[in-house]
Amino acid sequence: MKEQFIGGSIIMVKLNEYSREWDLISPEIQRIISSFQLEAPVKIGAVAKSLGLVVKKSTLSASVSGEIRNIDGTFVIKVNRHDTSERQRFTIAHEIGHFLLHRDLIGDGIVDDVLYRSNLSNAMETQANRIAADILMPGNLVRSCISNYAGEKKEYALEKAAQELEVSVVALKIRVGD
Repeated sequence: MKEQFIGGSIIMVKLNEYSREWDLISPEIQRIISSFQLEAPVKIGAVAKSLGLVVKKSTLSASVSGEIRNIDGTFVIKVNRHDTSERQRFTIAHEIGHFLLHRDLIGDGIVDDVLYRSNLSNAMETQANRIAADILMPGNLVRSCISNYAGEKKEYALEKAAQELEVSVVALKIRVGD
């Protein structure tokens, strides 16, 4: 971990750029995703499109954040149009995680509730969450965004960095280990 001093507090930013799940995807896919991680925010729709996925905003049950289904050979991600944009972005990244790690288990579809739980095991949901964090919050961008607020109070720095990354403060705090 790398320490960054923000407003008298230390924020521990994970030095590893990616989780162990990142190593489970092919170097070619890693390169594709990495090409979108050069500046904040990561263009998650473009990442999905580059992987051959279709993303649709849909009216889903209030208890459902998103789903991924194979429809006639095309994987379609639906996100709840009523969720915040930060939540929608994380949901898309989470469903991409299922596509990358659990494609053979998608079958008729994986529907994730608001707690990112589905018919898959908790371990698989955790894997999809880690890949989502890898995609939206790679270490280089997290460190860069946080460093923009050196000298500020920790909470303010995290809030502003989350805004730059277009993720929730909670997701960013988990990413940096806070």
